[in-house]
Amino acid sequence: MPAHWSRTTLVLAAVAALTAGVAAPATAATPTPKSPVAVGFGGAVASIDADATAIGTKVLRDGGNAVDAAVAVAAALGVTDPFSAGVGGGGFFVYYDAKTHQVHTLDGRETAPKTADENLFVENGKPLSFADAVTSGLSVGVPGTPATWAEALRKWGTRSLAKTLKPAENLARTGFVVDGTFQTQIANNAARFSAFPSTRSLYLPGGAPPAPGTVFRNPDLASTYAQLERTGVDALYRGPIGADIAKTVQRPPVDPASTLNVRPGKLTTADLAAYDVIERRPTHTTYHGLDVYGMPAPSSGGLTVGEALNILENFDLKHASKADYLQYFLESTRFAFADRNRWIGDPAFVDVPARALISQRFADTRACLISKDKAATSPVAPADPRHPTPCAAGATAAPTPYEGENTTHLTVADKWGNVVAYTLTIEQEGGSGIVVPGRGFLLNNELTDFSFTPVTPGVPDPNLPGPGKRPRSSMAPTIVLKDGRPFFAAGSPGGASIITTVLQVLTGRIDRGLSLEDAIAAPRASQRNSAAAQVEQAFLDQPETADLKARGQGFSTAPAEIGAATGVERLRDGRWLAAAEPVRRGTGAAQVVWPAHW
Repeated sequence: MPAHWSRTTLVLAAVAALTAGVAAPATAATPTPKSPVAVGFGGAVASIDADATAIGTKVLRDGGNAVDAAVAVAAALGVTDPFSAGVGGGGFFVYYDAKTHQVHTLDGRETAPKTADENLFVENGKPLSFADAVTSGLSVGVPGTPATWAEALRKWGTRSLAKTLKPAENLARTGFVVDGTFQTQIANNAARFSAFPSTRSLYLPGGAPPAPGTVFRNPDLASTYAQLERTGVDALYRGPIGADIAKTVQRPPVDPASTLNVRPGKLTTADLAAYDVIERRPTHTTYHGLDVYGMPAPSSGGLTVGEALNILENFDLKHASKADYLQYFLESTRFAFADRNRWIGDPAFVDVPARALISQRFADTRACLISKDKAATSPVAPADPRHPTPCAAGATAAPTPYEGENTTHLTVADKWGNVVAYTLTIEQEGGSGIVVPGRGFLLNNELTDFSFTPVTPGVPDPNLPGPGKRPRSSMAPTIVLKDGRPFFAAGSPGGASIITTVLQVLTGRIDRGLSLEDAIAAPRASQRNSAAAQVEQAFLDQPETADLKARGQGFSTAPAEIGAATGVERLRDGRWLAAAEPVRRGTGAAQVVWPAHW
């Protein structure tokens, strides 16, 4: 039996676990081993989960291409990483086509209902608290993930949707071994999960999260995948799955005994039927002779990473001391985030000056505001990229609003040289907290990525809610080409910290001479135009931190860790390297089709 079914064979020993969410005894199963680095031939896959990575690797081994494998991995993550991604969410898909040497993107971002206006999260004249908005029908946008899978396969894949989803269906039906991260994510959300019988019965069987080492099954999700296999994604956008989503949003299935005030939303079956995945021109900037491609608006990822890279072109990061390098890195994102907050939103609703934002001319006017010896005072003000003035600070500051941090990223390459970087999400850890009854998946709370009210009073906010509008995102799946061929690709979860994580990986690999795996493992810092950059404890423990504090850099410790990046790299001898986190999120999982020694 193929190696990637190692969990499911163990599940057969747990046949007493007959209902959704019921876990077998801890002695019944052993989790699939994870390796954060793999090198070899035939293609590569990196994700946060061992079973998902193994499923994608088998697709490649069986002749599928990178797009086939990416969709299969994403569907599997909907089973094993359901609090970060799944059928009820959305994402951004970046693809390098080896035949044409072109990079393409798919915008699978969720959309607001047609009834939404800029007061979507305003009640009695005041914005709702973030917690109240999250766990509600108001926060649920039209899911874009299933449509993204179908469109990616139609455009560039070699397999049918049915064949591609089948491994994830099998995984959901036969089960997987619970790890500590899965248990902790449920425990973190137990109070709100328990308010919904559909969520509680799945994730809190017996009133508690399943224990690590037990086997978890989700037959409702397996049936949902099976229906998508039989009838395609129209089952969701124009059929019974969509009808169940709309009903759940409009009448959230709250336990009458719950004291939680779960506000209903207005998403309808017509909103679902109107949804479209959009192919967009990728962002493109050059950096030290490399071509860096990313996701355009409504994601701010590609534009903000691109602006920061252009700013950093003004400094010699390769030969700088580590403290100087970190100073320039922190300052570049401080200024890039100010411009992001002022100018980027859904381009169907606001005029996003995309080309100007990632022009070297504009970046140079921001770079000259950066001092090696002294940190700027945040929040710094944005500048007008259409009318760049050297070294001129803007008039009004642009702070960065909060953005949910639980997302997942996968990276895939195949034997032909095609590459996929795909970031997908349901927004907050656990999304809205609402499992669609009988369907086995959580609904997103993606609309909380909108500004609830203008971030800066008196200044136009490009990210206010609107009918059919896509909220701004920070997802930044990135592909780097050298001489028109893949060099490496990377991405990360982490809300607004995605941008800084991806930039840190890029500069670590390109400027600082780190291997891809070491660039991913490096201690992280995320300066998003705030008084204190969010940093991991390992960053604070570095000797350079005292030097940075002396320059005026402020730091606040992240709650745990920042991001969970993955990447792939084409080595000079033709082998692929797959890299994932060695520690964060309980370690990631990297595999290649045909392993080779270093």
